[in-house]
Amino acid sequence: MADASASGGPQAQAQRQAHRQARSQARNLGPGTLALSGADLARIDAQLAGTDRLLERNYPGDDGSRQPVHTVYVPADRFSPGFAADWGAMAVAAAEARGGIESLCALLGQDTELAAAVAPRVRAKLAREPIEDLRLDFEDGFGDRGDDAEDDAALAAASAVAAAVATGIAPPFIGIRFKCFEAATRARGLRTLDLFVSQLAAAGELPDGLILTLPKVTTVAQVEAMDFAVSRLEEVHSLPAGRLRFEVQVETPQLVLGPDGTSPVARLPHVVPGRISGLHYGTYDYSASLQISAEYQSMEHPVADFAKEVMQLAVAGTGIRLSDGSTNILPVGDNVEQAWQLHGRLVRRSLERGYYQGWDLHPAQLPSRFAATYAFYRQGLPAAASRLRSYVEQTGGGVLDEPATARALAAFVLRGVQCGAVGADEVPALAGVGLPQLTALAHPRGAGSPGP
Repeated sequence: MADASASGGPQAQAQRQAHRQARSQARNLGPGTLALSGADLARIDAQLAGTDRLLERNYPGDDGSRQPVHTVYVPADRFSPGFAADWGAMAVAAAEARGGIESLCALLGQDTELAAAVAPRVRAKLAREPIEDLRLDFEDGFGDRGDDAEDDAALAAASAVAAAVATGIAPPFIGIRFKCFEAATRARGLRTLDLFVSQLAAAGELPDGLILTLPKVTTVAQVEAMDFAVSRLEEVHSLPAGRLRFEVQVETPQLVLGPDGTSPVARLPHVVPGRISGLHYGTYDYSASLQISAEYQSMEHPVADFAKEVMQLAVAGTGIRLSDGSTNILPVGDNVEQAWQLHGRLVRRSLERGYYQGWDLHPAQLPSRFAATYAFYRQGLPAAASRLRSYVEQTGGGVLDEPATARALAAFVLRGVQCGAVGADEVPALAGVGLPQLTALAHPRGAGSPGP
């Protein structure tokens, strides 16, 4: 007779006996009978309750509302209610001086057919809405002019924004960038933020597209401090909780890789859920911090791509938008055509990499911004719409798209409509769906504005 150790001992024998009993019970289950009990399912639900809360609260996905294709930065004291229209006129003049929008499209590599579709839309855009998002800058673009001068400028900027909104000539998105929360500028930045928001609140309803930008963030604690500041402003001005959202500029290496080897930027969506509206890459501060020489500082430098890929991973599924940075090679003087080609290529590169927004610094960058953006959506429209129609109508085709890909196809078409590259009337004919269904396909958990 073999001893107990040869068969694994009493505990192993008991486990084998339990398995035999379970197999016996399974053989006695009839067809369609479930093995997992209600108690089993309840235990699994309890185990995953924390995961469910995390996904619901921290990963709501994009809400489908309009995202601007660019942000224009201007020193705060240069803004007036007619600023956007003035820039639009200067943008048109810059294009006309070089042969018109059609010549610019050709310069960017667009064939005759594509240019014929893009050019009139760009021309209409520059006349109707030349700036989608405007940031009145109190940071690098304003500098240190003393407290009295900045106080006056903050109050004047708020009054000018309120006037532009009231008369319907403000860009759809508008706000300020104030000084950063490092010790030397923290009090000044908070004072400007307070004066601007308080003056706007005193003038009436805050603009729907109000955006606040926190620059040069290095730590999670600075973002938590910003969350506290805007929460207090909401309380004081009787605003709904969460009304004041803000952007974070990612322009320091400390935010991408912290001293403990983790990525602080990946924590931001979760320490202040729902408060951050976007992450904006700062091309030149970030590159300079890594000691990239000025000649090679660029949106397409490998250090820039690495930082932006980390940002992209950090906010995936959170609903936080991304913006690429800027190029300081401006289309002026003898450098116009080369600068337009560079800008157009960089805009296209960002779009292809899932960065649907960037910075513009000069009126003459507006034509190349919109020409490159519209070409991106016009070129991709036929294939995206055809695949989307096949998915919706279940007719099959050369590509078998899954629901996640269908969402991406719908989101692509929707972005084209929202920025003006695609006409709303084109969508039903090409994709077989109207704008409400397109929006629902693109963003099943939210329903944002379908157009500009």
